[in-house]
Amino acid sequence: MVIHDDPWLENYAPSLQHRFSRYKRLKAELEKEGGLLNFAKSYERYGLLKVKGGISYREWAPGAQQIFLTGDFNGWSKESHPCKRDEFGTWTAFLPDAADGTPAIPHGSKIKLYMLTAQGEWDYRLPAWAHRVTQEKNNPVYDGVFWNPPQPYTWKHKAPARPTDLRIYEVHVGMSSAESIISTYKRFQVEVLPQVVELGYNAIQIMAIMEHAYYASFGYQVTSFFAISSRFGTPEDLMEMIDVAHSLGITVLLDVVHSHASKNVMDGLNKFDGTDHCYFHEGPRGYHPVWDSRLFNYSHWEVLRFLLSNLRWFVDHYHFDGFRFDGVTAMIYLHRGLGVACNYDHYFGPDVDEDALTYLTLANDLLHELRPDVITIAEEVTGLATLCRPIKEGGTGFDYRLGMGIPDKWIAMFKTQKDEEWNMGSIAYTLTDRRYKEATIAYAESHDQALVGDKTFAFWLMDKEMYENMSVLSPMTPVISRGMSLHKMIRLITFGLGGEGYLTFFGNEFGHPEWIDFPRAGNGDSCHHARRRWDLARDELLRYKFLRAFDQAINRLEEKYKWLNSPQFVQLKHEEDKLIAFERGGLLWVFNFHPTKSFTDYRVGVTRPGKYTIVLDTDSEAFCGFSRNKPDTEVFSSPTPWHDLQHSVQLYIPCRVGLVFNITQ
Repeated sequence: MVIHDDPWLENYAPSLQHRFSRYKRLKAELEKEGGLLNFAKSYERYGLLKVKGGISYREWAPGAQQIFLTGDFNGWSKESHPCKRDEFGTWTAFLPDAADGTPAIPHGSKIKLYMLTAQGEWDYRLPAWAHRVTQEKNNPVYDGVFWNPPQPYTWKHKAPARPTDLRIYEVHVGMSSAESIISTYKRFQVEVLPQVVELGYNAIQIMAIMEHAYYASFGYQVTSFFAISSRFGTPEDLMEMIDVAHSLGITVLLDVVHSHASKNVMDGLNKFDGTDHCYFHEGPRGYHPVWDSRLFNYSHWEVLRFLLSNLRWFVDHYHFDGFRFDGVTAMIYLHRGLGVACNYDHYFGPDVDEDALTYLTLANDLLHELRPDVITIAEEVTGLATLCRPIKEGGTGFDYRLGMGIPDKWIAMFKTQKDEEWNMGSIAYTLTDRRYKEATIAYAESHDQALVGDKTFAFWLMDKEMYENMSVLSPMTPVISRGMSLHKMIRLITFGLGGEGYLTFFGNEFGHPEWIDFPRAGNGDSCHHARRRWDLARDELLRYKFLRAFDQAINRLEEKYKWLNSPQFVQLKHEEDKLIAFERGGLLWVFNFHPTKSFTDYRVGVTRPGKYTIVLDTDSEAFCGFSRNKPDTEVFSSPTPWHDLQHSVQLYIPCRVGLVFNITQ
């Protein structure tokens, strides 16, 4: 099937067959443990668990020489509760309940492993499968916590149906407050979820949920994979937040990090049993030189158990509806995607980490078997062929990939070109450059563009004037006028042409003026730049409100016309006039990127005859524009052929404007 759709893959058929056979062979091996679904339910057998008659503990640490359980429950004794090792390097212990049925370890007790490592050194470790870890203010090292609440959370709402037109609001719980604080799951539930509905997004993608010792890592240096970040609240708080999101019709996606792990030893998996190759590749292959982190060895049976169970844990226990897999490029290539321009020879050559690719295929198989309506998204930049094709067709099984080249294209233009030098053909190519039948999530900017050291689009366009000239009481400066116009146009054309789904990072939709800089030693542990200034968009005297209103209008328009599920046809890319026109979702989209030229009676070829009515105008007064076209302007097509099409319309297209027309007979 994939070769039929892409004949260029014919020469690589043996590689595709080889990859599929590797996946089938490994899946068959999993039948030894009851099959893929049961294997991924190992969280019911590993870690510290309340079971009938007591508490069981199971951990894989093949390099360890001795392991003892210690904590509040035994006065931090280093010898009273030893674990037994089996032939595979798995350690177990059982702590029977007291005579009255009281658990040997009370709920909320601190617990650690006291381990004689492979190097012959005694040291403390956190249980790798810990469901809860916490950090005291006066102690930088995390403690494991036995989490066994007497009243487990009762789920009240079913998940909404999977969106057919995915509109994602990328969020971070900790920085979601307007105050200079680390926010919580409960505050997020009240302060952000209603905004998601109001803006018209139907999904949230939550960052930094998996516990990470270093807050400034944005959640990408995970230390405890089965524990949710305790900074933001309890597991039950997160469950309630997701439950409420579901009640509002919001699909909830987890930004999952299985591409690498923190090199932190005291709090994480690094050198867990004293070796450098317990969960990771040994030697240089086990380190990412840019991320300064450890890289999993996906050929290890127990690593597969750990990671696949981790995915099922978040579906079963927390009711997540899908996953955005971070760092897929770094997973599937031995060169980690660093400094290599990939092509088919690279996609199917010796630089591919076949173990990682097989793991990702199994992960998609697991998730789609577990929940057929699950959503999986790959953060993958090279365009690996068949990544988003079904496994049965020889693909890896992802539902979407992120259109990572789109924001890079816009930023490159900001940095290197004057407005009159922008190339319309290049813009249109970037927005339509995606593989046939492989869906893409388009975005103008995500959290990556908002981090300290980079600039948000609003900063690139308006910079320091955002602090001085965003008041409606002040004159509209050329910088603010240009910035707001392009901010709207870029989002509209990206949303309209760039993919089968759309994403924005929360706050950026209204031109958030501040970069993101998490509390750290270099900034005095300040949260000033790790928050969202919602107040700016709510202030009637500030122009941020117009950008927010425009973002809301795009979502409402997509909800009505559902263009994300439609094919597109680009009929105009005019370099001198700086115009792009295309049709999608029964709509005509026209963009004039020229900084000064407006056009009267500009003829555009169209595929259908009829009445063309403006349904969205970036230049509308409601969005801080000049309303050079009247609202609901109507034009009628003529039988004059144009742009190799049988019909055409003549339009007034002001400079720096995006127009969307509904087409009716």
